[in-house]
Amino acid sequence: MKAVRMTHVGDVDALEYYDEAEPKAGENQVVVEVAAAGVNFMDIGARRGMASRGYKPSILGVEGAGRVIEVGPAVTEFSVGDRVAWVFVPSSYAERIVAPVSSLVKVPDEIDDKTAAAAMMQGLTASHFATDFYPVQPRDVALVHAGAGGLGLLLTQIIKLRGGSVISRVSSESKVAIAKEAGADHVIVDSEGNFAAEAVRLSGGEGVHVVYDGSGPTTFQGSLDALRRSGTFCWYGPVLGGPGALDIMSLPKSIKLGYAVFLDHVHTPELLRARSENLFQWIQNGDIKVNIGNTYHLSDARQAHVAMESRATTGKLLLMP
Repeated sequence: MKAVRMTHVGDVDALEYYDEAEPKAGENQVVVEVAAAGVNFMDIGARRGMASRGYKPSILGVEGAGRVIEVGPAVTEFSVGDRVAWVFVPSSYAERIVAPVSSLVKVPDEIDDKTAAAAMMQGLTASHFATDFYPVQPRDVALVHAGAGGLGLLLTQIIKLRGGSVISRVSSESKVAIAKEAGADHVIVDSEGNFAAEAVRLSGGEGVHVVYDGSGPTTFQGSLDALRRSGTFCWYGPVLGGPGALDIMSLPKSIKLGYAVFLDHVHTPELLRARSENLFQWIQNGDIKVNIGNTYHLSDARQAHVAMESRATTGKLLLMP
């Protein structure tokens, strides 16, 4: 089979399209024919040598959707032919993968493979941010950074679903329309970190209730300044770097600051399946729409990484074997 192997830490030339041995299912594992694999910033981080939580792959990718083609011993939850999706299954940039059953969810017939693959990492992350880390309430005002990216678009829709309003920050005028289509009430165009005063103005002069910031250290101070008293700062996205050491006594306006970690939302198989079922239900009901920005053949993984690193893309990027 074919897969995308990382031959060394570095630029996109570290990615090679290789022949690999066919996977075999062990106990409590299945083999899945991959229909689509998601491209995520954590893959770029791994390629750059910034992998976290033990993610040190030779074959990149952690997310996708496909169909079960082999079932290992002791597997009772899945059968050959089942359509499944996953997140945090290593080596997903491949034609076929071995996956533990604890990391798989069944995909409803009404949801196609591309949508299922695109929804897992970013959809469950957005769900965590808006329902768990900071449960958005009606009339809350949220500031969403990278509002035209796959995560930002889904987060905007979930916030609106919960009755909040959204100020979306995007990096260029070309991204305004897609942010508004997702439901953003206001869009700030900014690529330099000069957004706080406008966010405060748009929130009625008090500042926002919550800010979701995965844009790295350049936006950290502005996000602090955009918050109202007792507001919540949801920080995420280690690939772009952190803000550095903080003096907690210097934090303003009694704000609450936290680092939101995806796996805390789905730390058991039962939670993974419950949260995924809820996410799929939103999609089936038309409550949220998964935006797929572009698809690439598996052999073009380098191009997908270049596009994501350019910060010029919108929506989710997928690799298709």
